[in-house]
Amino acid sequence: MLRPRIMPCLLIKNGGLVKTVKFSTPKYVGDPLNAVKIFNEKEADELIVLNIDATISGEAPDFKMIEHLAAECRMPLCYGGGVRTVEQAKTIIGLGVEKVALSSAVLENPELVTLISKEVGSQSIVVVLDVKKKKLGTGYEIWTHNATVNTGKCPIEFSQEIEKLGVGEIVLNSIDNDGEMKGYDLVLAKKVREVTTVPLSILGGAGSLKDIGNLINHFGIIGAAAGSLFVFKGVYKAVLINYPNPMEKDELIRSYSSGKL
Repeated sequence: MLRPRIMPCLLIKNGGLVKTVKFSTPKYVGDPLNAVKIFNEKEADELIVLNIDATISGEAPDFKMIEHLAAECRMPLCYGGGVRTVEQAKTIIGLGVEKVALSSAVLENPELVTLISKEVGSQSIVVVLDVKKKKLGTGYEIWTHNATVNTGKCPIEFSQEIEKLGVGEIVLNSIDNDGEMKGYDLVLAKKVREVTTVPLSILGGAGSLKDIGNLINHFGIIGAAAGSLFVFKGVYKAVLINYPNPMEKDELIRSYSSGKL
């Protein structure tokens, strides 16, 4: 039976695990491999790992690091950061990673989705859209390069485009809500969900399990991704890797899916 997925999202910079606020001021929070080991023990549904250095610096994916992550990870793993070619995507899948996440490369060349999906299967292709509200008026725009480059593209229209090209999943990442821990952008999620049918995951803003529950209550079968929620604990944001246990997760999904909460 299909169920909502609750997914930690880990950001890597200079080889370390970091957390950002609105894509800036990265704070070092630990070792990525250690975090993977803890999420293994906590039986996370899936794990997203994004190298936020790669696009800015023009680096190719660090295949040795990816190999270590894949070898350690006992849950489905999605990796993104610096992937720009079919060959790179094939190599990453060959290392044992289930999904490859693309971002700026697809904004520059949407046909890359089709080319890669032909080689590794559409189910293994994820496109991450980093989205910010327009300064004036209503609407949203997709940004790249750690929210420093405005593409001017509409995430709703672009989501429709990449669905036609064969994307397997779309991750909507709210730049405005990143690290704020005040809840997801449900309006953005609704706009994209109304025009697409591919699996959709939402990232940016989760500050409690209630926020995840609200997302499930609104959209049912959806991916609920979070960074700060699963690496910080308490009002002072002490670094502590955490994740709901299986019973808590089942109760959360059951309660919100039935509309009890």
